[in-house]
Amino acid sequence: MEEYSKLLTEQVFAINTVWVALCASLIFFMEAGFALLEAGFVRTKNTMSIIAKVIIDISFGGIAFFVVGFGIAYGASNGWFAFNFGIPEDDLGLGLTVSNKLFWFIQLGFAIAAISIVSGAVAERMKLWSYATFVFIFCALLYPLVANWVWNPNGWLALRGFNDFAGSAAVHAMGGFSALAAAIVLGPRIGKYNEDGSSNTIPGHNLPLAAVGAFILWFGWFGFNPGSSLAAVGNWELIGNVVVNTFLASAAGGIATMVYTYFAYGKIDITMVINGILAGLVSITAGCNVVSPVSALVIGLIAGILVDLAVLFFDRLKVDDPVGAIAVHGINGLFGTIAVGVFAIDDGLLYGGGSELLITQIIGVGSIAIFSFCLTYIIMRTLKMTLGIRISEYEEKVGIDAVSFGVKSYTSNE
Repeated sequence: MEEYSKLLTEQVFAINTVWVALCASLIFFMEAGFALLEAGFVRTKNTMSIIAKVIIDISFGGIAFFVVGFGIAYGASNGWFAFNFGIPEDDLGLGLTVSNKLFWFIQLGFAIAAISIVSGAVAERMKLWSYATFVFIFCALLYPLVANWVWNPNGWLALRGFNDFAGSAAVHAMGGFSALAAAIVLGPRIGKYNEDGSSNTIPGHNLPLAAVGAFILWFGWFGFNPGSSLAAVGNWELIGNVVVNTFLASAAGGIATMVYTYFAYGKIDITMVINGILAGLVSITAGCNVVSPVSALVIGLIAGILVDLAVLFFDRLKVDDPVGAIAVHGINGLFGTIAVGVFAIDDGLLYGGGSELLITQIIGVGSIAIFSFCLTYIIMRTLKMTLGIRISEYEEKVGIDAVSFGVKSYTSNE
């Protein structure tokens, strides 16, 4: 009997290891989506620079998250932070049925996804080495502190009952409001805004490339959200619900944006439809485990319209965000997290659960947004006064690729 029990335990660990490894790989592959999406939304002369920034996200961010970030997030927490180096071998208190090292890898995907949100918002004008410095700080300290609050079993938000299943708040709102602060300190691209306050459209150079990036992100999200179950055995109903809700919200987000832009502008804005799909994905990520499919549709529809309004709002404030990262991730991460308090089947406001969960969700995502914005603002101002953060006017006009890398993204064979 004991031998049978041991064999059964080993099989559970084996199945869950395969599941988490597969989902972690899908999450890691999302970086290809970020790279192509952001590359398509910038100008030809800066295409390689945005690819380089995503490489920095993975390499610099990955090392930082290994050395100290993971220990801050998942070590023995006092409610606000922990401190450890590398990957602890002790029980993390999460009831894992996979190794701590594999858990580190899937969490790495979340950390570099959060910083990749920032890379798009600072595209075409930030110094490479200053960006690398910020990435290291972000993945060593900023993101791990938020992850500690939300997902560490002793985190203050976790103990309060905050529901952020796969990171609408801890990844997307965190990255989005960090991106907002970075874009404000960095300032707009040359020629983006006129003296009279009006803005000029600076179109991306390759929309098919951006669309392919969006499809990769869409695909990868089916590792991002279901993978947050951290186990396959015994979680088939949960995983099924998460998958369905993730798809429905994303499709609804794209449809809402398509309809909205058609009636608002007389034409469908395909770049906004791309962001509408992503907005639907971001907004459902917090509550995909606790809302119904119908609620997922509603959340996605709202997100698809909200992202359009948010892009216009930040443009009026003269916050230059070349890829719409702040609107997609920041605003819809905020909305999606709060929506849990309204639509959750067990404790949501619409299901007779009262306002307790809603208040918790507002406090949690509000704290994360304020923390991310303020800390990023301070770090960026410090970098501005020391290393400098803005490329030269000459480099911005000629293009980062030619000046910093000595290459062109597209060359002629003639």
